[in-house]
Amino acid sequence: MKQVKALVLSGYGINCEMEMAKGVELAGGDVEIAHAKTWLLGHISLQNFDFLLFPGGFSFGDELGAAKAFANRIAFSKRTDELFAFIEKGGCILGVCNGFQLLVKLGILPGFKKKSEAALIRNSKGRFESRWVHQKVIRGPSIFTSGITDLYLPVRHGEGNFIMPDAIETLLCENRVVLQYASSNGEMSESYPQNPNGSSKSIAGICDSTGRVLGMMPHPEAALFFTQLPFWTRQKEEIKRKGEKVPFFGPGIALFKNAIEYLRRR
Repeated sequence: MKQVKALVLSGYGINCEMEMAKGVELAGGDVEIAHAKTWLLGHISLQNFDFLLFPGGFSFGDELGAAKAFANRIAFSKRTDELFAFIEKGGCILGVCNGFQLLVKLGILPGFKKKSEAALIRNSKGRFESRWVHQKVIRGPSIFTSGITDLYLPVRHGEGNFIMPDAIETLLCENRVVLQYASSNGEMSESYPQNPNGSSKSIAGICDSTGRVLGMMPHPEAALFFTQLPFWTRQKEEIKRKGEKVPFFGPGIALFKNAIEYLRRR
């Protein structure tokens, strides 16, 4: 069986690298955590990996805007072409929260040939949001969400308001919208707090045309285990009373498993 090699970048204010690496490990991948500087200086080649993960956090303190300074550092280090080559050879990329913001600022997402005006701007309420939210999964090309219909994951960000005034309908028509904020019954919701940041069309995550690059604001790495869910003690009792088995894993692990299984099959 093919061993999937994953690289999780850390440093410069990124703070979710351990959780992201744990998700890969639990899914059966061989994971390495490396300071982003080692990649920017050319000491690590992406061609030696199958799976690249950009975790959440506050890279460079979100100076100039969320992930803007990090995106500039990558561009000035001439690593953007390496990212596109990595995708071209069949690699998978997951960018969560600050990682999603980074992929958008680099132009890797949405991934249109014509430069778009996509951006993740300040939350509509003007404040940092930290809460658990439901997401509706849209069937499309994303390999990360195969077989998943809904998710319940936490968000924690100040700039998650996705806008794309010039081509958002194209994004929807091409099934590139992967996740939408939803109510507890699974229906897309544009109301606060179900949509915590005012994102257009309640967009919580998008993919590129290959389906192998996913950017999302909710944190799957923060819901790897059942006991991380906010009401797990009550849910445990309800599950036991039904005579069912209490799950070990949380909803977030499914995205990591899908990526690892896809790369193994490839």
